[in-house]
Amino acid sequence: MKNLSDKIILYRWPIIVGFVLITIVLSIQIPRTEIDTDMKSQLPANMTSRLNTDKIDELFGGTEMLMVLVQTDDILNPGTLRKVRKIAKKVNRVEGVDKVMSLFDLKSIKGESGAMIVDPAVKRIPKNNKEKELLRQEIRLNDIVYGNVVSKDFTVTSVIAMLKDDVSDQEVVPAVQSIIDEIEGPENILIGGLPYSRVQMGVKIKQDLKRLMPAAILIMLVFLYVCFRRIRGVILPFLVVIMSILFAMGFIPVFGWKIHIITIILPIFLVAVANDYGIHLIAKYQEYNLPQNKYSRKNIAKLLFQSLSRPVLLTGLTTMAGILCLGSHILVPAKQLGVLAAMGIVFALAASLFFIPAVLSMMPRSRPVFITMDEGHKNKPLLERLLWFFGDVVSKHPKSILIFAMILAVVAGMGIFRVVVDTNPSSYYEKDDPVVVSTNLIDTHLGGSQNISIVYEGDIKDPVLLHKIDRMEKRLESMNEVGNTVSVARVVRQMSRALHDSNEANFDKIPDNRNAVAQYFELYSMSGDPGDFEKMVDFPYKHAVVTARINKTSTIVLNQVVDRMQEILKGDRDVLLIGGFGVVLSDLAHAVVNGQIVSLFLAMMLVSVLLMLLFRSVTAGFVSVIPLALSMLLLFGLMGLFQIELNIATALLSSIMIGVGIDYTIHFLWRYREEYRSGLAYAEAVHKTLLTTGRGIIFNAFSVIVGFSVLLISSFLPVRFFGFLVVVSILACLIGALVLIPALCLVIKPKFLEPTVK
Repeated sequence: MKNLSDKIILYRWPIIVGFVLITIVLSIQIPRTEIDTDMKSQLPANMTSRLNTDKIDELFGGTEMLMVLVQTDDILNPGTLRKVRKIAKKVNRVEGVDKVMSLFDLKSIKGESGAMIVDPAVKRIPKNNKEKELLRQEIRLNDIVYGNVVSKDFTVTSVIAMLKDDVSDQEVVPAVQSIIDEIEGPENILIGGLPYSRVQMGVKIKQDLKRLMPAAILIMLVFLYVCFRRIRGVILPFLVVIMSILFAMGFIPVFGWKIHIITIILPIFLVAVANDYGIHLIAKYQEYNLPQNKYSRKNIAKLLFQSLSRPVLLTGLTTMAGILCLGSHILVPAKQLGVLAAMGIVFALAASLFFIPAVLSMMPRSRPVFITMDEGHKNKPLLERLLWFFGDVVSKHPKSILIFAMILAVVAGMGIFRVVVDTNPSSYYEKDDPVVVSTNLIDTHLGGSQNISIVYEGDIKDPVLLHKIDRMEKRLESMNEVGNTVSVARVVRQMSRALHDSNEANFDKIPDNRNAVAQYFELYSMSGDPGDFEKMVDFPYKHAVVTARINKTSTIVLNQVVDRMQEILKGDRDVLLIGGFGVVLSDLAHAVVNGQIVSLFLAMMLVSVLLMLLFRSVTAGFVSVIPLALSMLLLFGLMGLFQIELNIATALLSSIMIGVGIDYTIHFLWRYREEYRSGLAYAEAVHKTLLTTGRGIIFNAFSVIVGFSVLLISSFLPVRFFGFLVVVSILACLIGALVLIPALCLVIKPKFLEPTVK
């Protein structure tokens, strides 16, 4: 290491210029970055639910729905109906809208003298109460409309815009919003649906990126100054952080990736973690910079690299190992975050070990910061007194500490069984957010905001197949979680009722022969437009879809419905595929759970192996992960206790916590081994380690805590919960390194810390 430290001094200018140039080259790529709010794109392109949903879109046109919701005391009031008609006409003219479904677009099928009459559900606006009540009765008998675009209590109606496949949310949603803004009156008019949710998510992602970064940087600058009380102790770690963020973010467009909701965590992660290595160097610099030490600035720079390069390199490697375990997630953004964060850590690690010493070697020595190791001194700074207190407690009660830790692990572990998984987009926002309000309105009054689709393949006019479709639709309709269903079988039954209105109860059924079914469709085409059925059946009549809308936003409910539906359809050869956004969300939930489990065990294993290699001891690996295991139990226990869902953000916790939290243990063990091998007794080695390296460990941990605490002001609830849980878990890892690990060293006296025999 001595030769390498000499080269840092010799080539300090090329090192400084090289890091600056690399940062500039990557930072100019950042403006090309795009935002992606599509939930489907978070799953692999080859995942079955995503492929099936895309195939459904191909067969029946776009299935994306943008909904304008009109809420009032009675939607059949003439003034309200005129507004609904106006909205429907204007939305139909918006570029990118494929089809509009509303009271004035969906059809009413009636029979008259053996003929089929097809009219709009609301052909004319009622002029008096009598006409209004007649219209109300007609709508109640209209399966296509009632409960679909009109609530059963007639307080809510919707204008549904079916979007084309290639349309941009950012073009359609603002255009529809401008239509609504022109409408005046007492009605409450909202926008709902996935396109609106995605647009709002994009807006909030931009807001978070604009406000979280400045807030995190400002807090970090203040924190660094409080820690080191010298400008260089602020500027140098800060420069490493900024360069690391620009470096990592610059690779997003270079790789052709996009920013997702969890990508918000990347710059905050680097603010919190990328300065850890610089913090240890500055803390060590202040150790060397005592008045009694007569080192030159170049000598201090060399000593920094020689004394800290190995532990800092190892902590960087363990952090990378932990964060790269996100690659085991099936979630695409999680994999990308793991790669980008690891690249940022590599840059920060290199900049800390080379850039900071190179700069320090050119700067005059700063005024010393007072540090005392004297046990009897009564005027120690608060931090040193606190560290001395930890040393006393550990030295006197190591076994009691271990027993307490075991009890805490058991108690905390009980909360794990209450952890729930939720990947529904509505859970990202506060209860009064417009996205949540509109979603709840759809779930409560209009059947549900999530859909599950079953596609049947065959001769759709065959009564046998139509009966099967009809039975499946009725079975879905009987589920409490299903608010509304739609299929071509329902339309055929309505045609049958209309043509036999003299005895309606007996003719609410599918005809028994194919010719009758074909005749129904032929009669419909004479009075109506066959295109009215294009979202239910393709025109060769080879594919038909049953769509069920789920009236609960919970992912648990979605999983239950999907599981029951798949069990019912098992072995049915007429079913071509099952898809829809509800199935995508269900698969997303399973992916979150599986990714969490795999990444957790993989991170623990990799970190343990790295520690075994570092200390050349199997025991070292097991001892080092004990605080991490306790922190994990505490983390998931708190999630269960406070009902914090495991979602796309909180699922990243284990890998990040393990990668970051192990650093404190490594730094403690490395310094403790040095002090013990220098001839100090066990308790003395603990005190000395805590008073020296312990200071850097605390600065390191609180820099992570302070950095991630900014996430508490995020626009997204999962990101806020992530920030809170990181704070809790890092505190647990810190206490584990300062209390639990020293207690273990004093009780079991591991051999890998013993002096080597020459």
